[in-house]
Amino acid sequence: MDYRKSMAPVTTVTRNMDLLTSDTGNIYETVIIVSRRANQIAVEMKQELNKKLEEFASYTDNLEEVFENREQIEISKFYERLPKPTLIALQELEEGKVFYRNPEKGTGKSKI
Repeated sequence: MDYRKSMAPVTTVTRNMDLLTSDTGNIYETVIIVSRRANQIAVEMKQELNKKLEEFASYTDNLEEVFENREQIEISKFYERLPKPTLIALQELEEGKVFYRNPEKGTGKSKI
């Protein structure tokens, strides 16, 4: 997913608990769904950031040389300004883009 185009807010906003729990009927189950999706998003974002910053990596063991690369700083600042994974996961849940299922209940919701 392209997180750059996410419409998730950058700051915390007040949410309607009835809307968040309408599918599951349980706030704790909703929190688990959002937290697991947020973990997935965080891992994807971390891998993408590491992949981009790997281009600037210096593999020398010289402690005297410290390079400040402008592009590297800009990439880091860009990722810092993105919405947090939890906010992206909540936005996806509200938009119905999250697939989940509860094997104990035999219930779930798909993205379709």
